[in-house]
Amino acid sequence: MAKVKKKRPTRDEFELEELGNTLVEAHDEKSEVILDVWEKEPVQGNIIKMDSRTRLIHIEKNSVITKVPFMDIMKVNTI
Repeated sequence: MAKVKKKRPTRDEFELEELGNTLVEAHDEKSEVILDVWEKEPVQGNIIKMDSRTRLIHIEKNSVITKVPFMDIMKVNTI
């Protein structure tokens, strides 16, 4: 039996824009964030790069960089 992959919840344009704005604000203010990521552990750190070409958000914590796909970010909390 084939394993069914759970679909990521769909979000409308407004929700995605809101999410993008929050990320940009946190990046500009160099705020630390906690990202709730689809089907993964939350990611905490500072946004060091937002790559529009690859649509990856680069988060740095203790010199470790984690790249999170924008579409997998469910929620952004600034600390």
